[in-house]
Amino acid sequence: MRRLLALMLLLPHVALAQAPAAPPAHAPGPQSAAARAAEARRAELDRAFEALRTAPDEGGAALVEARIRTLWAQAATPSTNLLLRRGVRNVETQLPAEALEDFDAAITLQPDFPDAWYLRAQAYARAGDTAAAARDLQEVLRLEPRHWAALMSLASLQEEAGNAMGALRSLEAALAINPRMPGGAERLKEQRRKAEGDTT
Repeated sequence: MRRLLALMLLLPHVALAQAPAAPPAHAPGPQSAAARAAEARRAELDRAFEALRTAPDEGGAALVEARIRTLWAQAATPSTNLLLRRGVRNVETQLPAEALEDFDAAITLQPDFPDAWYLRAQAYARAGDTAAAARDLQEVLRLEPRHWAALMSLASLQEEAGNAMGALRSLEAALAINPRMPGGAERLKEQRRKAEGDTT
């Protein structure tokens, strides 16, 4: 569980970035400003994920990670962003039940926003409900299959549940997306030993 909780320290950077104000619903033209912005964001995300995959070192990867997290956060509406920030504060102050309420509300407002599910998964894990945490992580990956942090969190849950092979597959998927994660190669090597039954 320590590994899972350590990952939570990365989460505020996802949710705390200020989302831009939503454009008017009556924006002129065949394509709304919001739709154009979303399309541009998706295109930039694709380029950023390719840069992340090919980053030459950890420093370069960290810069690309930060940009990806910012792009993800920009998809949140102001109301969703407010709820997520409040939920993160409640997690940090050891109030998981209150955090769950905030994340529930964020998901109700914006069910297609992956990080709302991701943050709720962390709150469930903090509350000891690992089954619910795993379900939310699966939803994150349905919405954004490249969410390497969700894969790492899922690997931690699988390892704690004794599913060494499942944890190995999740780690492999995460490192295929973000090969330069600090400590990732060592963790993968150790998990491969566990999955193959090598206890030496």
